[in-house]
Amino acid sequence: MNTSHRRPADNWSPLYFLASLGAGGLAVTFFMFLMFWVPHPDQPVPVFEDILAAFNGGALAMKTAILVAVTGIAGFAFLNIKMLIWNLRRFAEFRATQSYEKLVNSNGETQFLAVPLALAMTVNAGFILGLVFVPGLWSVVEYLFPMALIAFALIAYIAFRQIGRFLGRVLSEGGVFDMTANNSFAQLLPAFALSMVAVGMSAPASMSTVAATVGISMILSVVLGTIAALYAVIAAILAFNSMLHHGTAKESAPTLMVVVPILTVLGIMTMRQEHGLHTTFQAHGGVADTLLLTTTILAVQIVFLGLGLLVLKRQKYAETYLRGEGNSAGAYALICPGVALSVMLQFWINKGLVGADLIAKFGVAYWSLTALAIASQIAMIVLVLILNHRHFARRPSVQSVPAE
Repeated sequence: MNTSHRRPADNWSPLYFLASLGAGGLAVTFFMFLMFWVPHPDQPVPVFEDILAAFNGGALAMKTAILVAVTGIAGFAFLNIKMLIWNLRRFAEFRATQSYEKLVNSNGETQFLAVPLALAMTVNAGFILGLVFVPGLWSVVEYLFPMALIAFALIAYIAFRQIGRFLGRVLSEGGVFDMTANNSFAQLLPAFALSMVAVGMSAPASMSTVAATVGISMILSVVLGTIAALYAVIAAILAFNSMLHHGTAKESAPTLMVVVPILTVLGIMTMRQEHGLHTTFQAHGGVADTLLLTTTILAVQIVFLGLGLLVLKRQKYAETYLRGEGNSAGAYALICPGVALSVMLQFWINKGLVGADLIAKFGVAYWSLTALAIASQIAMIVLVLILNHRHFARRPSVQSVPAE
């Protein structure tokens, strides 16, 4: 007998790009602390100078919050980029295997949309790193917005090319799409990827002061967001029909909650567009609009969270893939809903409830509700640590040696 050290991640799947995505999402949750707690009167988002001023002049609680936020942003952005590079290398190797050919000729071809999804998240995380850690960035930000739009346009091209290849194959050739294997929301991954690109494209609409940049950002993000929403609705209806007939595929059960992050990014996209309409085109929207939007999104998210958790519990998913012997790259899909819920709660509390003067900022009700967002964030941090240990820690495996 001899012992070799292997890890589940050595059996690579495109769904491991979700490990990069989840880390990037957690960086965003820490940015929410700065976004809503650090004063930034001169621009719509906090920058290095605002953060430094708040740290130097703030109380101990503010200093602590800022230290936690910048540490979390730096740590998870690093993990996001590290996992993206690792996945891109493994993806290049995977393309030369027979497993790749098998995957691109199955329902699972849409797993490759995890590539543009992760790329878009990394661009978003990179922009946050610039805001938080680069002095004077805001003085040149108008030059960065066109570059960001070009980057997201290239990622959108990658996404549409992959979607076109998949739809061209399944719609032009009869019988190649297995409806019996469509019993999950795995086919919503293309919609998630397009949504992530759309929210990135909408950023200049809320931050730029150049009308042309705002207009282009708004138009492109509306187009992509609309396509993403349409794709999600169609894919969800088809999948739900299959799940009613065949039950939910156990390994893909976490995808039942993919609606949660899709709604969060589309909701942020909409709020950014409304801000751009207000500041650049004088189209004034009321605070009630934001309250209604964020409350409606949260209501739908709670429905899909409840549905997903119910199915996961009934199928004993955690016992198999989180605590048992089984390992699935798809388990990383569990991170996205928790991260998305945390972020949407922050927007609902700060832009919705505080904006409409329903609760006082930094009051008892404020911190009670914010505790829910932080609890979801902490739970996802723990989940990332658990999954990374399960999938990337090397464990000895015993292999038989033939007798001579």
